[in-house]
Amino acid sequence: MQIYFFLIAALLYAACAVLPSSRARLIAGLTGVAWLAHAATLWFDLMAPGTLRFGFSAMLSAALWVSVGAYWIENRNFSLDGLRRMVMPSAVIAIGLAWAFPGSQVSMEGKSAVFGWHIAVAVLAYSTLTIAAFHAVLMALQESRLHTRSESRGFIGSALDQLPALLTMEKLLFRMIGLGFILLSLTVLSGIVFSEQLFGKALTWDHKSVFTMLSWLLFASLLAGRRFRGWRGKTALSFTLAGFATLLLAYVGSRFVLEVVLHRGFA
Repeated sequence: MQIYFFLIAALLYAACAVLPSSRARLIAGLTGVAWLAHAATLWFDLMAPGTLRFGFSAMLSAALWVSVGAYWIENRNFSLDGLRRMVMPSAVIAIGLAWAFPGSQVSMEGKSAVFGWHIAVAVLAYSTLTIAAFHAVLMALQESRLHTRSESRGFIGSALDQLPALLTMEKLLFRMIGLGFILLSLTVLSGIVFSEQLFGKALTWDHKSVFTMLSWLLFASLLAGRRFRGWRGKTALSFTLAGFATLLLAYVGSRFVLEVVLHRGFA
């Protein structure tokens, strides 16, 4: 049963990626079905009774599921066709990785209920900042296109031309970063306060903790700079992508090395 949901989600996401923007209603309908099929794969894959499956591919798959949902909702209010061109192929890749690298199952027996909440909030934080990173890349491409305008539109160019104005895109970006920062702060706080209940040991400054805190500091600096110094444009985009890159190293990067390179399970 699970393999069918994998295939349905991947095929429909792929179809949504290549359909022309003129088929907006069809794209919206297929996105909804694909998103629900993707949700089913996550449910069967991650939430086996009494266990939690954890791995770099699971994090990516969950992040792209939230990203597709965010695109689907925001696209009803703003034309974000350029975002579709980036999110849908990424979702196909994430689903494929989740099937190829299922990760390791962690028994929830004897673990505090805080553990599940900590993982859920961490995934939501990572997912929200993932869509913010996609958004930042689109803004960078959009700004570049404004300065190097040409008659040739092409696949990406036509999608960029349908995006809202840069000021609107920037407003949406900081809305997502603000929400992601709140969720990331809750993740860091729960990790510090409940470290012994979560992991059976006091907080240790390993690579994951260091990269997570560095990401938190970068996003905190960006929001403070926006509030007190009026940061925007290339400065905001640079901080967004740098913060996301460090978060990527903290969660997905470290799990990828452990599972694929070192062949080790949850640690």
